[in-house]
Amino acid sequence: MSVIDPISDMLSRVRNAYGAYHKNVDIPASKMKQAIAGILKDQGYVTDYSVEERNINIQLKYSDGKPLVTGLRKVSKPGRRVYVGAGEIPSVQNGIGICILSTSRGVMEGAQARAENVGGELLCEIW
Repeated sequence: MSVIDPISDMLSRVRNAYGAYHKNVDIPASKMKQAIAGILKDQGYVTDYSVEERNINIQLKYSDGKPLVTGLRKVSKPGRRVYVGAGEIPSVQNGIGICILSTSRGVMEGAQARAENVGGELLCEIW
């Protein structure tokens, strides 16, 4: 089945898996989704991820039986792309969450993009 917005599909699958208290979730693989999963692991939102043949398996992380991720929001959509400069990168939930950008130097977390003084397409916010 063809998906119009694969990143939005990934975020929905992760959100739904956390809502159902699953231990892991399988997502169709792509390089951008793999980079997003890597950022989620580095920031401590998921335990681990592994890339299999055509899927990315993400092991979800819980604290005291509650999901670590309470919200996921896709910012840039196919009908309305959102681009930000290095000085315009938003602070998510007053610094509690993260934003993920697609930059000329690859997919990176907002604080890293701000430190490297690079802007790009604001993909999503996670808190």
